[in-house]
Amino acid sequence: MAKKVAVIQGNTACALGAVYAGCNFFGGYPITPSTEVAEVMSEQLPKVGGKFIQMEDEIGAIASCIGASLAGSKALTATSGPGVSLKQELIGYACIAEVPLVIINVMRGGPSTGMPTGPGQSDVQQAKWGTHGDHATIALVPSTIPEIFSETVRAFNLAEKYRMPVQVLFDEIVGHMREPIEFPEPGELEVINRTAPSVPPEKYKPYDTSFGDVPPLAAFGSDYRFHVTGLNKAQDGFPTTKAEYVDAEERRQVRKVESPENAAAIEKNEEYKCDDAEVLIFAYGSTARSARYAVNKLREEGIKAGLFRPITLWPFPEKRVADLGKQVKGIVVPEMNLGQMILEVERVTKGSCALGGVHRVDGEPINPDQIMSKVKEVM
Repeated sequence: MAKKVAVIQGNTACALGAVYAGCNFFGGYPITPSTEVAEVMSEQLPKVGGKFIQMEDEIGAIASCIGASLAGSKALTATSGPGVSLKQELIGYACIAEVPLVIINVMRGGPSTGMPTGPGQSDVQQAKWGTHGDHATIALVPSTIPEIFSETVRAFNLAEKYRMPVQVLFDEIVGHMREPIEFPEPGELEVINRTAPSVPPEKYKPYDTSFGDVPPLAAFGSDYRFHVTGLNKAQDGFPTTKAEYVDAEERRQVRKVESPENAAAIEKNEEYKCDDAEVLIFAYGSTARSARYAVNKLREEGIKAGLFRPITLWPFPEKRVADLGKQVKGIVVPEMNLGQMILEVERVTKGSCALGGVHRVDGEPINPDQIMSKVKEVM
C-alpha cells in the first residue's frame, strides 16, 4: 500500500511530527512566524485525545507544558525568538528539575520585536546560553520539510530519553515554505517514552542516580508522590545546600548530554562532498540549501568545496569539525546573523585553517553567489 504523500508547510510538518511522536499536550501563545504550529495542533490533538490550550502569554505557555509533562504527558510549545526570551526562566527550571518537553523556535529577526515576518538565525546562541547557570542543551536544526517532521519526532525522543527540554530551531523560510513529504507509517520511526519507576511508590526518589545519570520519572496523579523544585536538591527532590550534593547534581546533568558517549549518540550531521574537499562550507537551516547549490557550482569551476551541515547544533559537533578543519584550507560559515556559530567553528579548529563568514541580517536569505564569493576569498 502506497504511503501518503502531501505538499505541506514546514510548520504543519512540525505539528504532525509531534503528534506522530505521541505528543498529547500543547501549551502556546500566537507569535509570527510559528503560529501555524499552534493552529494545526489545535486541530490534531482532539483527534488523538490530547489537550490544547492557548495561554495568556509565553511564560504561561511553557509553565503549562512543564505541568503537563510532570503529569505524564508529552508536551510541546512553539514560539519565536521573543517568546523564547520570555520563557528563559522556566527553561532553566525545566533543566534543573529535569522535565522533558519540546520547544519549537521558528527564528526571525531581532533583537526585541525585530522583523516578525522575515527570517533570521540569530537565536542559535540563545538556545545554548539563554538561561543562566551551567546546564546541558540539546538543539536541532532541520533544513527541509520532511526533516522538520522527523527531527520533531527525534526531539521528543531525546527529551524523553534524557529527561530534559529540547529545542528545535528552524528559520521562517523553512517554517513557511512548502515541499512534498512522504509520511512514515506508524512504527516506522522510533518513538521513545520516558523510563517509568520500577520500585514501589514508597521507595521512589525522583533523582535516584542508582539508576544512572537519567533517573526514572513518575507522573503526578499516579500512585507516586514526589517533590519538584528549582533549587539544587538531593535524590528525594527536596532542596539541599550540601556542597557535595550540589556539585554532583550539576555535573551529572551536564554529563548526561555532553559525555563523549552520549554526545556521539545525540550528534547528527550531513556531509556533502567532504571526502576530498579543500574548502568547507559550514551551514545550517535554510542557509544550508544555498550552500549545497554553491558547492555544486564551485565544483563545476574546479574548486573542491564540501558542505558540513549540523542537524544537531547543540551539543556542538566539536570533534568532527576539528578533524575537517585539519583537512581543508579554509572554512566558510554563512548564517543569517552577525556571527554566532562561526565562533564555535573558530573555537574548535584553533587556527588550523582559514576562516570566513557570510553574515546577513536584512531579512533576506543568503544566496549562493554570496557564499561562492567568500569561498574564493578564503581560498
